[in-house]
Amino acid sequence: MPRKNINLTSDTMKILEKVGAQIKRARLRRNISVEVITDQASISETTFYAIEKGTSTVSIGAYTAVLCALDME
Repeated sequence: MPRKNINLTSDTMKILEKVGAQIKRARLRRNISVEVITDQASISETTFYAIEKGTSTVSIGAYTAVLCALDME
């Protein structure tokens, strides 16, 4: 199934990037490795790094799984 292009405003992209940066800072503050988070969230490391970058093509479910793994729900 081909991916759909998502046209987001620059403000929306900035929000996603900010959320990704906050997730990264939270992981580093808690001193949790990427491997632990990806195991708990049941996602790949590639997906996790995309989340930390604020990529818009990652599903909301993956974002939510990471937030739960960090106890940030």
